Amino acid sequence: MFKLKIRRVGNSSGVILSKDLLAALQVREGDTLILTESPDGFRLTPYATEIEDELKAFEEGRRRYRNALRELAK
Repeated sequence: MFKLKIRRVGNSSGVILSKDLLAALQVREGDTLILTESPDGFRLTPYATEIEDELKAFEEGRRRYRNALRELAK
């Protein structure tokens, strides 16, 4: 378990990540993280560019075949 502290950063708030947490996430300063809601709380994961490409492909397919998907959902 890692304990995080919220601090003021200009007009916003930020969280300081310890070296141990950065190592556990396999990230370093300047990397992007994604915070997602999950059934048991929230999940913090490293951002992966291949996921963005997969999501774009999914969105294209979803738009292109929306009528077929709607029919299949019935």
